Amino acid sequence: MARPVSGLLDRVRDALGLRRAPLLHIASDVGEGPAVVLVHGIASSSVTFQNLVPLLEPRHRAISIDILGFGRSPAPEDARYTIEEHVAALDRTLRSLKLREPFVLVGHSLGSLIVARYAAEHPGALSRLVLVGPPVYGTPAEIGDRRVRTRVSAYLRAYEFLRNNKEFTLRNANILGKLLPIKNVFEITEKSWRPFVLSLENCIERQTVVGDLARVHVPVEVVYGTMDAFIAPGSLAVIEAMRHVTMHRVEANDHLIRKRLARVVAVACDAGQPARDIDAMTSR
Repeated sequence: MARPVSGLLDRVRDALGLRRAPLLHIASDVGEGPAVVLVHGIASSSVTFQNLVPLLEPRHRAISIDILGFGRSPAPEDARYTIEEHVAALDRTLRSLKLREPFVLVGHSLGSLIVARYAAEHPGALSRLVLVGPPVYGTPAEIGDRRVRTRVSAYLRAYEFLRNNKEFTLRNANILGKLLPIKNVFEITEKSWRPFVLSLENCIERQTVVGDLARVHVPVEVVYGTMDAFIAPGSLAVIEAMRHVTMHRVEANDHLIRKRLARVVAVACDAGQPARDIDAMTSR
C-alpha cells in the first residue's frame, strides 16, 4: 500500500502547491547590464550556449541555467518532468537571483517550450522572449494542413520509438555526441535516461507551446536554422502568424547554436537597440 498512498500524497501536494520546486544549477553568470537568461534543451546542458555567451557578455549580464534533471541540476527521484515542474524549478531559481528589472529570456529546443510557458505565467517579468530551434508539434488531429499533419505525426512516432528502445537510443546518442563540434552538447546516459524519457513525453510530445505563446504579451523572437532536423517542415507557420512574433531564418544551420546562429540570437536579444550597435555585434 505504500506506493499508492505515496503517489496520492504527491498528487495532493501538487494540487495544493505544497511541493517545493528544487533550485537549478546556475552554470554561468557573467557580464554586466540588462539580464539575459539562457535555458537549454533536452539531453544537454548550458554548454549549448558557449558560442552565444561571449556575444552577450559585453552588454549584458548573461545567466545560463541547467534545466531540471540535466547538466548539474538536481534530478529528483519523484519528478515526472512535466512542463509545470520544469517551469516551477526555473521560477524558483529566477526568484533566487532577485532580478530587479524585466529581463530577456532565451530558450533552446525543449528550453523554448519551458520559457514560453514561464512567459505566459509571468507577464511582468520579461522584456523579450527568444525561442531558438523550437520543436513545435501541434496535436496531429488539430493540424489542418495534411502534409504538416503527416510530418508531425512521423516526428511523434520517432520520439515514441526512442523512448521505448533504451539500448538503441543510448548507443546512438553516444555515437552522435562524439561527432558534434560542441563537447557534451548532446548526452543521454543511464543517469539522465529518466529525465530524458519523461521530458520528451510530457513536454515535447504533449506540448502546449502554441497556446502558451498566444498568452505572451512581450515581443517574441524565433530563431531557427534551415537545416534543423527537429523542426518539421511547415510546423512553425502557426506561431509565425502571431502578431507579436518575429521569425529569424538562418541558412545552412542545424539544431546547434553554432557561431553564425549565435550572432542572430544575440541580435534578437537586442532587437530594440540602435542598428550601429547591432552591426558591431554581428561583425565580431
